[in-house]
Amino acid sequence: MQIFLIRHGLTVLGEQKRYQGSLDTPLSENGRKLLRPAGFLPDLLAVSPLLRARETASLLFPDGSQTMLPDLREMNFGAFEGRAWWEMEEDPLYRAWVDSGCLTRCPGGEDREEFSLRICRAFAALLEDALGAGAERLAIVAHGGTQMAILDKWGYPKRVYYQWQTPCGHGWLLETDLWPDSLRVSGEVNYTI
Repeated sequence: MQIFLIRHGLTVLGEQKRYQGSLDTPLSENGRKLLRPAGFLPDLLAVSPLLRARETASLLFPDGSQTMLPDLREMNFGAFEGRAWWEMEEDPLYRAWVDSGCLTRCPGGEDREEFSLRICRAFAALLEDALGAGAERLAIVAHGGTQMAILDKWGYPKRVYYQWQTPCGHGWLLETDLWPDSLRVSGEVNYTI
């Protein structure tokens, strides 16, 4: 099975380098212009319920039927959402989070461990269902954090969490013959012009 793990297109907050997290932001005008159709239709198209992911999926797979999976949504950055790092560099709560390697709980949000656990449970269940249905191509349109959580746990060859992040509109092509023992990263995919 081929798995296309795709990050949503650009948003205004993303262009401003602000934390989006659970905010339900749409694609920016530039984000819409930069995306191009994927050129294939997956057997199963799974998307985060956040608007930026759903809009991206509609542009990449205009004839695709979207299956929304709430647990594929981005990490909840709590009090940091909508804000940029330079606005918070003197905030002791933000400094403590950054100094932890961004592992601890964001005030009012999630910590990385619970976020990754949520994502990995949703991905494993989705993959089991897709394999059980005989799907040959699965596309997942979600978020940078979603990609990093999945690939940090199962991606091969191994990399550290942040090395799996791709730009907006990009992602990874994965292949599996024997899940969960084999999830090979075949290469990066790019759906921007």
